[in-house]
Amino acid sequence: MKKILFFLFVIATVTTTFADEGMWIPMLLGKNEADMQKQGMRITAKDIYDINNACLKDAVVLFGGGCTGEYVSKQGLLFTNHHCGYSQIAARSTLEHNYLANGFWAKSFSEEIPCPGLTVTRLVRMEDVTTQVLEGISNDMDEKERNALINENIKKIGDKAVEGTHYKAVIKPFYYGNQYFMYINEVFSDVRLVGTPPSNIGKFGGDTDNWMWPRHTGDFSVFRVYADKDNKPAPYSADNQPYKPLKHLTISLKGAEQNDFTFVFGYPGTTQRYITSDAVELIANVTNPVRIALRTIRLDHYNNAMNQDAAQRLKYSSTVASIANGWKKWQGETIGVNRLEVPKMKREFEQKFQQWANDKPEYRDVLPQLAQNYATLKPLELKRTYFNEAVMASDFMKRAYAMWQLESILDNEEAKAHCEKLIKTNEKYFTDFEKHTIVDKAIFIETFTYMWQKGFAPYLDKKCHSKADVEKLLSNVYEKSMLTHKDKVISFLKSYNSKKKSKIRKDPAVDLFNTAHSYTFGEEYKLGELIDLNNHRDTYRTAQDNISRLMRIYVKGMMEMQPDVNFFPDANLTLRVAYGHVDGFKPKDGVSYKPYTTIEGIMQKENPDIYDYVVEPRLKELYNNKDFGTYTNSKGELPVCFIATNHTTGGNSGSPVINADGQLIGLNFDRCWEGTMSDILFDPEYCRNITLDIRYCLFIIDKFAGAQNLINELDIAK
Repeated sequence: MKKILFFLFVIATVTTTFADEGMWIPMLLGKNEADMQKQGMRITAKDIYDINNACLKDAVVLFGGGCTGEYVSKQGLLFTNHHCGYSQIAARSTLEHNYLANGFWAKSFSEEIPCPGLTVTRLVRMEDVTTQVLEGISNDMDEKERNALINENIKKIGDKAVEGTHYKAVIKPFYYGNQYFMYINEVFSDVRLVGTPPSNIGKFGGDTDNWMWPRHTGDFSVFRVYADKDNKPAPYSADNQPYKPLKHLTISLKGAEQNDFTFVFGYPGTTQRYITSDAVELIANVTNPVRIALRTIRLDHYNNAMNQDAAQRLKYSSTVASIANGWKKWQGETIGVNRLEVPKMKREFEQKFQQWANDKPEYRDVLPQLAQNYATLKPLELKRTYFNEAVMASDFMKRAYAMWQLESILDNEEAKAHCEKLIKTNEKYFTDFEKHTIVDKAIFIETFTYMWQKGFAPYLDKKCHSKADVEKLLSNVYEKSMLTHKDKVISFLKSYNSKKKSKIRKDPAVDLFNTAHSYTFGEEYKLGELIDLNNHRDTYRTAQDNISRLMRIYVKGMMEMQPDVNFFPDANLTLRVAYGHVDGFKPKDGVSYKPYTTIEGIMQKENPDIYDYVVEPRLKELYNNKDFGTYTNSKGELPVCFIATNHTTGGNSGSPVINADGQLIGLNFDRCWEGTMSDILFDPEYCRNITLDIRYCLFIIDKFAGAQNLINELDIAK
């Protein structure tokens, strides 16, 4: 009965937000303030976002290029997820000092490890600049002309806004280009690793538990931001001082109980709340199954190698984490979309929209035209998915792609710089080559063969009539290419000049890549020029441009059709607020999940024979002694994670989860697998964000690591 009511509700108001759904713009949070306070919040919208006074937005930052972090001390100490800091931790690790496996804790500023290339971005202020961005835009412009003028306007507006300052301006579209906001940011580039638990804590459960509930993962890492003597961003220098943030978060040890109000403040990456039924079908039932199948092949080979020795585990751990995250998310998303019959729901709403639009010339043809363009896009998108997930699956083909790019470079200095970059890439590739070639060659052959079997590598048909033929051909390509012979490829790159350009395409690997690329995209380089061979490129871009234009009209029409709905814009890696309540859920018949987990679950999952479930001896000792310090709940349990109904997505990793009083109670790090379709449709019965309880985080820092110096920095409200 509950599913039927949900279905009918969505049909009636498919764009109306559910309770707890939404990723709201901080500057406009006043519209949500009454609702948030009604649900339990005891602070104001201005406590969250205020350009005239220090507020919570000054404590929340974009960590790197796709995560969130938060300041937790007056000295620039910053918390984020372990998986957000994973690549930085792995990059600083060696077999001798394996911080990824063993953890790391700086006991003083001098022990903190610089992380070149890592940035932390603070929002200074935001502004609606729609009128300025759309100045000169008319309805009779084609999409290319329109975008060119918009980009020109954006540059002028941004340059003027930050002139004479050290700030940077970013202007992004909202509601498919119906509105534009400018973000004035302060970007820090001196960021240092302060602490990380060992992977057996920070990634406990590994890819097996990823996206799942119940979770027992200590998914956090600790960094510090440094600034110059004036507290402004500066490149790394030994003379830099810990940054003094305008605001840092107070930590609460009260935790979260059933039905408690919470909100997530962070940088969600991408959602597609308003797409049509055709787009949903394309994602869930066309491209997702291909991605899942091909990534399964890669993961099987990498995981097999990682289980053989510590060196290969260190080598592939970051790669596997990256591949597996999407792989598992797409599985849950597809199941959720089909379980809720989302395409059917969308079509029901589209029928209502069409009835409303029939007497409105601006909107009358938008849905039929969208359907037509998705029909054009579907086969091309499928080919591109196979290319991205099969052709580009192996390091071997990625290096062939880089050589293929070299052929197109006409400028000698640019070609020289490209060669120098390739020399470094190839040197890295040949490190531990005997083991790596087993893995990489197997991935190359199996993914290409799978693609051929599905009919997306017809260019192999001239030479191959069976799977064995394909495997033999691919093996010969691998063995005969100079890319698998270190001396040959390094020598070629060091002595490269324009006279050798013709030799690049003669390499069997580059030739295979070029053939696959030409088939997929219908284009190739000739004398440095990208030649369109069969209009694939133009057809694809035209369909994409048309969809962008039509979605802009469609979303505008939705808003006119439902003037009383408070629409939230899709996520686009800008600062947002999502709010909800602590709550468990029932994923299937006879199963009911509590909203929190404890250290008991870690011990129940322990399996010394499975890497993902190895329990650290020190953690086990603390458990056996029940030495949990001040970090227990009212029942004397040591909490590890909890779930709530906040609407989150990728990019929210590391986001602070904040209680009704504006205090930090956890770090968002995941969603429940059954609700990963929330990027497309939010189901209040299933959609839950997963949070690391801040008490477990502090317990690890304090009792496990003995990093009292870090505990002493924090403002903790008991």
